[in-house]
Formats: sequence, C-alpha cells, structure tokens
Amino acid sequence: MMLVTAIVKPFALDDVRSGLETLDVTGMTVSEVSGYGRQRGHTEVYRGADYHVDFVPKVRVEVVVDDVVVEKVIETVLSAARTGKIGDGKVWVTPVETVVRVRTGERGADAL
Repeated sequence: MMLVTAIVKPFALDDVRSGLETLDVTGMTVSEVSGYGRQRGHTEVYRGADYHVDFVPKVRVEVVVDDVVVEKVIETVLSAARTGKIGDGKVWVTPVETVVRVRTGERGADAL
C-alpha cells in the first residue's frame, strides 16, 4: 500500500476528486494548507499598492491505495490539476506498512 499525497490549487479539487472516484478510490483526506515553492509566493495589487503574498493557499489530498493503482492515481491527479502554470502543485508517494480500520479492526487492503 502507498500513501499518495497531492498538493494542488483549490479550484482543482473537484476534478481531482471526480477522477479518483472513477478509479474506485473509496476514501480521501483533504486539508486546506498554504505554502510556496520556487516562486516564493507572488505579488498582487490592492487599491493601487503592491503587496507580496508569501504563502499561497493550496489543498492537500491524501489517499492510501493499493500498489497496483498508484500510477493511475498519479496520472489522474496530474491530468486533473495541471494548468501548465507555476504553482500547479506536487505529488509524492510514501510507503505504508499497514492500515487498520478502527471500526472493525480489519487490516491491510481489507481496511482500504
């Protein structure tokens, strides 16, 4: 099993969720986060004055999936969240040793 974590722009969340549902990903965790990458935020103009936004709002999507669908999950997130502009986000994969469903005590793939 793998934990796939994606940081995407907030407006891409619905497309990411819809894409993952077509892969039968049954659960996900979504968090509102903020941060920056290489661009180190951006500058905006408000009432004629420039101000720098250090931390850009993003959404973190986390799903634990079976190893066989990891690449499909990554491709789905990429196709749903890619605009081709700076700040589209990141995706990374982390190994998961086990998963336990709290309600039933099921472990491993049965708990997904």
